[in-house]
Amino acid sequence: MNLEFFLAKKVASSGSKSFSRIIIRIAIVAIALSMTVMICATALIHGFKKDISTKIFGFWGHIHINDINVNNTFESIPIEMDQDFYPNLDSIQEVRYSGQAMQYNFTKNQLSTDKETKGGIDHVQVFALKEGIIKTKKHIEGIILKGIWDDFNWKFLNQYIQEGEKINFPDTTMSKDILISRTTANRLELKLNDQFIIHFVKDNQQLKRRFKISGIYKTGLEEYDKRFALVDIRQIQKLQGWTTKEVSGFEVFIENLDDLDVYHSYINEEVLPTKLYAETIRYKFPGIFEWLELQNINEVVIIALMLIVSIINMITALMILILERTNMIGTLKALGQSNWGIRKIFIYYAAYIVILGLFWGNLFGLLICTIQKKFSIIKLKEEDYYLSVAPIDIDLWTILLLNVGTLCITLIFLIIPSYLVTRISPLKAIRFK
Repeated sequence: MNLEFFLAKKVASSGSKSFSRIIIRIAIVAIALSMTVMICATALIHGFKKDISTKIFGFWGHIHINDINVNNTFESIPIEMDQDFYPNLDSIQEVRYSGQAMQYNFTKNQLSTDKETKGGIDHVQVFALKEGIIKTKKHIEGIILKGIWDDFNWKFLNQYIQEGEKINFPDTTMSKDILISRTTANRLELKLNDQFIIHFVKDNQQLKRRFKISGIYKTGLEEYDKRFALVDIRQIQKLQGWTTKEVSGFEVFIENLDDLDVYHSYINEEVLPTKLYAETIRYKFPGIFEWLELQNINEVVIIALMLIVSIINMITALMILILERTNMIGTLKALGQSNWGIRKIFIYYAAYIVILGLFWGNLFGLLICTIQKKFSIIKLKEEDYYLSVAPIDIDLWTILLLNVGTLCITLIFLIIPSYLVTRISPLKAIRFK
């Protein structure tokens, strides 16, 4: 039997009325609170990043294919819809590649590769953009029309349509339906089935088009809800003077976000002709993604602060334990026990305290997260946070890493105060009362 571990258990089960017992309970509570805060913070931050990213990618796709001369604006340069990759680009189920960072070497030969994507390309669809001005009897509002076609994937947007229905695409005529956001409807005092005129400028000429509101949506991405409306792509093509085979570009949806950079390089290098260029939506709309990346700093700061609280409390508890057991330490030294052996007794005891604190911390942390995820108790101002409730994304691997990391880091720091054992003289300790 491990003698140090056996003695540590005896020490842990004795002295229920000693002063150290109060300190130990405080240490357990401190570790439990720290772990609870770390679990809730990581689940909340991961939830924010996941839900907001899902909204952005769902509305815009993961990768845009445009004319190579288009810069990071909403200007439109027509490209032909008839491309070798459209619409069968979504038949790609996986890509094998080798290389590091952004340098990829794509190949079909399994022997020459060391990696493959986690998923394939899910969907590809066309789009066209045109800026205009909505004019009603009382209000004037700028708008960007996003033209879509019958290949549009409604899977994402359907869940955010609050009133009405999606756009219909007649075979013979252009649809006059328009899908506007709740923000635009409120600002212009419009409701379902209302009609209004949008003014456009083309070659220094003013053009007008009348639309009827077929549906009202709300994604919660206020920055985009107030700027965009969806219409039949043929409306944009006619306004721009394009043929029915010309579009602004293609939106590509992938199955796994981890593959974004790989597919971005793959499409540019292996799929597109030289006159077309693919860019990720992160590059097109950098503002929100920079804000999301800042949340990583918040996560690190919170975890670091909670670790410091745990370490300070455990160092205090360990020093009190050692001082209270001075007589026992002297006796063990007189019987021939080494300093390291005695230090291990107290480190084992400290590990028991930390594990007990982690247990309660995990219990309360997961309980709070589960309650929030199920009942959405904590509400948010959607205009500021893009979400109406605090999102929770519980990742078991992250929680496991937090537990193992907290245990290991705390015990490593406890090695230093355990040196106090070496300062205790056996003769004086045995005589100590």
